[in-house]
Amino acid sequence: MPWPGHGDGMERYHDRAEAGRELSRLLGHHRGSRPLVLGLAGGGMVVAAEVAAALEGSLDVVVAVPFGPPGDPELCVGAAASDGTAVVEGDLAARLGLGAADLTPVMAEAAAQAAARRRAFGRGGAVPVAGRPVIVVDDGVAGGAVLRAALGLVRRCGPALLSCAVPVGLSASVDLIAAEVDEIVCPLQPLHFRSVGEWYDEFPGVGDAEVAALLSTHPG
Repeated sequence: MPWPGHGDGMERYHDRAEAGRELSRLLGHHRGSRPLVLGLAGGGMVVAAEVAAALEGSLDVVVAVPFGPPGDPELCVGAAASDGTAVVEGDLAARLGLGAADLTPVMAEAAAQAAARRRAFGRGGAVPVAGRPVIVVDDGVAGGAVLRAALGLVRRCGPALLSCAVPVGLSASVDLIAAEVDEIVCPLQPLHFRSVGEWYDEFPGVGDAEVAALLSTHPG
């Protein structure tokens, strides 16, 4: 079940590091189990690095890439992870009249991009999660397709326990994810939610070079 959310205007985070420390406090029951903490490539890795250090776990990266309809990549209708696991926003795709023939090529392209990014981090092959307690971390969840694709990849690899932790999220998306994992932690679920970034004082972009640096300083 999700952790209770809080009302609008009551709380926010200074930056992703502070958000990671808050998640670490709520995930303290995992300390001692040496969990594998997987950060979503991008801002999720900054949060995940704090969680991995606090829980004395190992750190790795999971990559998923959003995709849009052919010719309209800015509109997210789903996401694909580095192993080809994909999530499609079925209602949106149906409203747009998109079928499998429309989405298969863009889905395959997104999966290939995700796999290439993971290889660029020096993390080729499968994510090593089989039989381990795993915590998948992002800096927040709005629509949730990217995070759900990443969780699907991890679930297919057979973790002993699959937890998801995000500092802030849209309640409807948190509820969807809760049905797919063993545990979800999301301490801030605002009643009026427009974007993840609005709940941080500082929310800079996080490029692949910074992700690579976090992986090198927090070895798995």
